[in-house]
Amino acid sequence: MLYTEKKPIAEILELLKGSRNIFLVACNGCPEACETGGKAALEEIEKELKTNAKTVSGSVLIDFLCNKMLVTTRLFRCSQQINQADCILVLSCGIGVQAVSSILDKPALPALDTISMGGFQGLWPSSERCEECGQCYLGLTGGICPITFCSKSLLSGPCGGTKDGKCEVDSDRDCGWHLIYERLKKIGKLDVLKKPAKPRNYQRMLTSKELRKKTFYDIEE
Repeated sequence: MLYTEKKPIAEILELLKGSRNIFLVACNGCPEACETGGKAALEEIEKELKTNAKTVSGSVLIDFLCNKMLVTTRLFRCSQQINQADCILVLSCGIGVQAVSSILDKPALPALDTISMGGFQGLWPSSERCEECGQCYLGLTGGICPITFCSKSLLSGPCGGTKDGKCEVDSDRDCGWHLIYERLKKIGKLDVLKKPAKPRNYQRMLTSKELRKKTFYDIEE
């Protein structure tokens, strides 16, 4: 199971800056168990958004956002409400946000951070990956993870070795930042690149003592 925590509402509102109509997508799998997804979390974030003068054009609760076929089917049924929205706010792990982003031609923004709990996180057949780094950047990179798609995990743009959209580490591999640029261009959000991402807090990659106490495998120190 992946563990997720809700981003501070101030950070969510910053991601939503310039967007008025929001469509909500929530995972009913792992986040529901963490109380950051599911029906209750969906209702809570909708209330918070309306309090902050945002309009919610619609919402959908999907059992597992890591099932692209299921996600595609459910989102297609909500196409009218999605078309009315400026962006999609996703309550899920990084995989779910990337799955939604790959299906829709609208900005998909994370409402949660995915926290590493160690161990095996399961199999995902598609190309998207989540490193559970504790601070999700997908809202700044068009729903393409710079940590996993860039060989060097760069946050503020490509290195000097990229050429013709390929990575200098492996010429058969697409440059992660080339993919991010093309994605942002497609959804009309290139302006987000004018604001550099904050440096990574690598401590967020470590499971805190407080979080370990909430889990069944807590080890006394």
